[in-house]
Amino acid sequence: MNAASATSREKRPDSLHAFWTQPPEAVCARLGCGHDGLSTDDAARRLAQYGPNSDVEAKADSLARAIFRRLLEPLSLILLAAGIVSVLTGDAVGGSIIVVILVVSIGLDTVQEGHAARTAEILRRSVALKAEVKRDGVFREIEVDQVVPGDLLRVRAGDIIPADALILDCKAFTAGEAALTGEPYPVAKRAGPSAGESPGEAANALFRGAVAQTGEAIALAVGTGRNTVFGAAASALAQAQLPSPFERDLHQFGLVIARLTLGLVLVVLATRVAFGRPALDSLMFAVALAVGLTPELLPMITTVTLARGAMRMASRKVIVKRLASIHDLGAMTVLCTDKTGTLTSAEITLARSLDEAGADDPRAARLGAVAADLGGDRGALDAALVACSTEAAKGWLLSGRQAFDFSRRLGSVLTAGPEGPLLIVKGAPEAVLALCTAQRAGDVRSPMGETERAHALETVHALAQDGLRTIAIASRAWSGAPHEIAADDEKELVFEGLCAFADPPKATAATAIARLGAAGVRLKILSGDDPIVVKRLAGLVGLNAQTVLSGTDIAALSDDALAVRVQTVDAYGRLAPDQKSRVIKALQARGAVVGYLGDGINDAPALKGADIGLSVAGATGVAQAAADMILLASDLEVVADGVQEGRRTFANILKYVRMGASSNFGNMLSMAVASIALPFLPMLPTQILLNNLLYDLSEIGIPFDDVRPEATQRPQVWDMHGLLRFAGVMGPLSSLFDFLTFGALLFVFHAAPEEFRTAWFLESMATQILVIFIIRTNGRPWQDLPSPALALSSLVALLVALALPFTPMGAWFGFVAPPPAMLLGIAGVVVTYLVCAELLKPLALSGRQRAKAMPGAA
Repeated sequence: MNAASATSREKRPDSLHAFWTQPPEAVCARLGCGHDGLSTDDAARRLAQYGPNSDVEAKADSLARAIFRRLLEPLSLILLAAGIVSVLTGDAVGGSIIVVILVVSIGLDTVQEGHAARTAEILRRSVALKAEVKRDGVFREIEVDQVVPGDLLRVRAGDIIPADALILDCKAFTAGEAALTGEPYPVAKRAGPSAGESPGEAANALFRGAVAQTGEAIALAVGTGRNTVFGAAASALAQAQLPSPFERDLHQFGLVIARLTLGLVLVVLATRVAFGRPALDSLMFAVALAVGLTPELLPMITTVTLARGAMRMASRKVIVKRLASIHDLGAMTVLCTDKTGTLTSAEITLARSLDEAGADDPRAARLGAVAADLGGDRGALDAALVACSTEAAKGWLLSGRQAFDFSRRLGSVLTAGPEGPLLIVKGAPEAVLALCTAQRAGDVRSPMGETERAHALETVHALAQDGLRTIAIASRAWSGAPHEIAADDEKELVFEGLCAFADPPKATAATAIARLGAAGVRLKILSGDDPIVVKRLAGLVGLNAQTVLSGTDIAALSDDALAVRVQTVDAYGRLAPDQKSRVIKALQARGAVVGYLGDGINDAPALKGADIGLSVAGATGVAQAAADMILLASDLEVVADGVQEGRRTFANILKYVRMGASSNFGNMLSMAVASIALPFLPMLPTQILLNNLLYDLSEIGIPFDDVRPEATQRPQVWDMHGLLRFAGVMGPLSSLFDFLTFGALLFVFHAAPEEFRTAWFLESMATQILVIFIIRTNGRPWQDLPSPALALSSLVALLVALALPFTPMGAWFGFVAPPPAMLLGIAGVVVTYLVCAELLKPLALSGRQRAKAMPGAA
């Protein structure tokens, strides 16, 4: 952290982070504010002290810096060096191809990830542009970035709240905080002390980025800019993007290749010089070996395979913003998800309508729908009532109304309808039940005393344990002339029953979670909603719901303790944005590859910190900007489809790596040994480069190859030890048959140097290309045929290689036509090699990149 940022942090009133638990007088005294608000001069001084009410813009790499950063990867440096050396040693075509492949790969990667530079700008535009504050004793509109701690704010319905603030006075005020806390219902706000320990429990606090739903509030600005719940998300997004698991593993693979290449080149060069061979020939041969060991097409194979995977995922309703995230999705072992809008529909529905005894009865919902339709506030609960009983108000007329009073927590309508003049009251059960003197059971009315009220409240409590929110419905037959309803009219009511509401899980959620579990991906719910609601939802969708950790629980745990608890707990409630990130980091600390699916402002830090961030098309701009992928359908089934596609894509990338590990390593090792043992070069530098080029061209169909089902059953990540073991089995096998070829050519056919090089070139090309059909699958090659694209690219490259020595162009490369007996002997060696490769393949694949049990996997 630099000095400037440290100073800025010291100036922020961090001691007020739980301002809602403190008396308003104490907060005002600490901030030095009064009833007339701030003066213009005082506001200017505070603006200089605390900084503007905005967020740090993410530092986006310039185009040149982004390209340079990718160019410094070990694999990129190896390829660039190989291309330059090839040009300098006379192979201008081969060297140019290597450089072009590298340029195209870096270019595509840079363009694909360019969206990240706009993250902070999207975040900045997603909050209010104007705010109403009291300055010099008068309310006035100012730019939102001019708001400072100590300002008195006036917030009305429809406003986006510009700062974290303490409510001093309000009237019928509710705020929509779903994007911040995950709470799907509008939250009623009121002045007065609050004992809540998290923002979601602070009924007397407003938070920047929330939306005023109803009413009006006067509030004291306490936190601005980065010192807000919203600002914490912005600070997380402004941080540099850490390398993904795929990028880290590709970097490590590049280092392994670099070490092997450098070691082999130095050994060959030093040995040949020590044996008195010409230094220039030895240098050129060593350079050719280096180029031969280099997987020139890996960037292209990787980019094309990932790009094709992105196209296939688009057809499955997934937009890929960062290509490497396709592999990361396939490697994912734990998926953390928000609740609202992902596991649930984020649409409040009427779950049950109950009578006074707690039995299902439609009357309470029918009367509630009449009241909501004729005189409701059009909130989420009223909308659910009306949607459930669209014809409920037919035949009813509004005669009078008492708007919902948030201090009394109830409202009423006077209606004229089929039951005659009727006063209908609905609201919080505690408030409505206190006004009831009777209760209805069918057509029978009976007195309601304390025992009956206690029984009704027990029903409310039981419904709350199931994650259901309830309102009570009561009525009274009206006598006298109609008039506007007053509080005194709401008396001697008859308790009609309860209406229970839910944010239900999506119909596909349980099936998708089971499908992910079968694929080795464990799901965890990280929500800002009430732990009781989270526990109920977890049980409904088939997760372990025995223990739910709250934000308060998380705050009391050290990082080490949290890393232990997250291994067994699958549900979390009342989490602040930074606590979601802590859970993700705790999972990553134990080796899990973690994905996060969210759609709100409060999800942005978690999306940024996860190995793979997933958002949805209807999410906030902040969440979409922070994500690596955007789901066009907010459904876990889409995630499960994406996991399968990610594993398919990685499996094809791995095929190229395995083929290179077996063929390139084996052939280059054979050449290195032969160059020392033979009195002449076993293959000319240009022939080595041609061999490498044709072999690489044979593999350009890999991105279009099919993948066996078992390759996508479990999470897969790079396994360097497995790759080295694979090369340790298949490479020496290739070298063994190369040495058998050497012996046959020298001692059986007494081949001249030109014949030796040509025959070995043919054997090398045939074994390298044909073995593709064997090691591309862990099944029998005749039972698991390659895709037409791979078969065509491989066989065309083989045909060119076999035909070249018998054409006039063969002389350009130093080839001669071998005699038929020599060709027949080479064919026998190739067939025997392929049989042995198929027999040893199970041993090689047992140590290959495998679907091993990953930490955190189901």
